[in-house]
Amino acid sequence: MTQGLTSTNPPQKLPLAFGGGAIIGALGGLIGLGAEFRLPLLIGVFRFTALEAVILNKAMSLVVVATALPFRMGTVPFGQIAAHWPIIVNLLAGSLLGAWFGAGWATRLKSETLYRVIAALLIVIAAVLVFGHDASVGRALLTGTAQMAVGAVAGFAIGVVASFLGVAGGELLIPTLVLLFGADIKLAGSLSLAVSLPTMLVGFTRYSRDQSFATIGRNRSLLLVMAAGSIMGTLIGGLLLGIVPSALLLPALAAILVISAWKVWHQAR
Repeated sequence: MTQGLTSTNPPQKLPLAFGGGAIIGALGGLIGLGAEFRLPLLIGVFRFTALEAVILNKAMSLVVVATALPFRMGTVPFGQIAAHWPIIVNLLAGSLLGAWFGAGWATRLKSETLYRVIAALLIVIAAVLVFGHDASVGRALLTGTAQMAVGAVAGFAIGVVASFLGVAGGELLIPTLVLLFGADIKLAGSLSLAVSLPTMLVGFTRYSRDQSFATIGRNRSLLLVMAAGSIMGTLIGGLLLGIVPSALLLPALAAILVISAWKVWHQAR
């Protein structure tokens, strides 16, 4: 799919890129969700085409996930994450494949169709954000072979969505970890990051085969500045983990996603 090949962002927008990255990075460190908000910013404010925005979002999501995981170690130690390696492997069995196929499908869609797919997925994520994060830890929904099969299928779907949006997929991974595997919500946030990193690397590798991947080189300054803001934000978000009440935060963020979806949908016109 052919996308625009020129950068439309002057140096004057770099402070906005840093500030936006910091806010979105803080969300990533706080609730494992943030790149979903960066995508509408890249499309609506910085005027990237759909596929270019997804690829840039994927690159910055890699930075956020790679930094958010160690920042959360004070709350969820590495040993606790490593002890749940069977869950990570189970989800990766599907998500790695889903990420590869999802990125391939995204590069073949018409730009107008990709805008609408992105808008629809943002609405779905807004609903999951409100209802999925209310899930309470308890017994796993399934056990044994059934749990593994459902986990792999869920991982595949999450990998596809993550590639289409250029995100880590935490908004879907966290409810899956809580409901299907009975994980504690804070542990689920860290486990989702452990699954997201290799999943995003696979999607990123697949996108590198498309000509629109060159947008990373053309917009290197913006990417680095926004990524730097995101790193600072993930530190702040990790420190705020458990302090900010989700009862107030999540509905507000869901509303922002719905508004963003409406704006992205109209980009297709």
